[in-house]
Amino acid sequence: MLSRRKFLRVAGAGAAALALAGCSGVAGEEPAGDATDEGALDATEPVEVRAVALKGPTAMGLVRFMSEADAGELADNDYTFDIVASPDEVTPLVAKGEVDIAAVPANLASVLYNKTEGGVRAIAINTLGVLYVCELGDSVHTVADLRGKTIFASGKGSTPEYGLAYVLEKNGLTVGQDVTVEWKSEHAECVQALATSSANAVAMLPQPFVTTAQAQNDQIRVALDLTEEWDAVQTGDERSSMVTGVAIVRSAFADEHPDALEAFLGHYADSVEFVNDNVADAAQLVGDYDIVTAEVAEKAIPECNIVCVTGDEMEERLSGYLSVLADQNPQAVGGSVPGDDFYYGA
Repeated sequence: MLSRRKFLRVAGAGAAALALAGCSGVAGEEPAGDATDEGALDATEPVEVRAVALKGPTAMGLVRFMSEADAGELADNDYTFDIVASPDEVTPLVAKGEVDIAAVPANLASVLYNKTEGGVRAIAINTLGVLYVCELGDSVHTVADLRGKTIFASGKGSTPEYGLAYVLEKNGLTVGQDVTVEWKSEHAECVQALATSSANAVAMLPQPFVTTAQAQNDQIRVALDLTEEWDAVQTGDERSSMVTGVAIVRSAFADEHPDALEAFLGHYADSVEFVNDNVADAAQLVGDYDIVTAEVAEKAIPECNIVCVTGDEMEERLSGYLSVLADQNPQAVGGSVPGDDFYYGA
């Protein structure tokens, strides 16, 4: 079992690669001048890339990337990863410039953009919606079936509240009138309340907690996927997605090390593809990095909507999502929706 710590420093491998490159001249050629040598070194020297992710789906897509770097298989840059439990731990690291890339909740990315006055940019959507409506029974099959019910949920004042309200509103339901939402401080409280409530109650839970709850009570049924319900109410030119997590980069790092950033995104995309295509093997890595147990991960990964969406598609999906949050509460996105400069590569 790997401990929760700073991972994956591979500077030695990078230095070895540089040494080999420096010895691979062509016979008969004169060595380049000092300026050329210095420029070539600058172009190939590994860059320190410090990354952090949250324990949960936003870190799951990185596990192949982390394991390859940990094994010394990646020599292009010096990758360091840290996995933390709470978004509160990420904010000061980004604000102080102590990390270069961070996988964070989508709305926190916007908050940090506003707080740092454009000091961060979004580089990829890494997790689409992970929220599900669950019940003990078989009474909910459409959003309309939630009319008159009580929904136990955690995350008041954050994206679960606003995402739920949006889906309900688009289906003609109003919180406080047609549907009652009872907010709990933790997901486990929602499950407990569901188990002891009347048949008229449901719970809104995220993955991988849904899988954990079902392991404890196999009578819990997933009734609605809020990501699918969000997509279903998009009309006309409106094009947004429910977005749980994004990867952000310090703007200064993006400007100073564009090649290193592109290399990171390439490894990230490969890692996400591996996780989705090799669920059992990826689940073992998730367990090794103590994100969740391998058993839970194997069941949860297919429901976690792990992606690596970049460029124009990222901007379209993410800007639409942040606009929905801002319409409900501007403070949810840090006061205002980010400008075009927020979207790297778009």
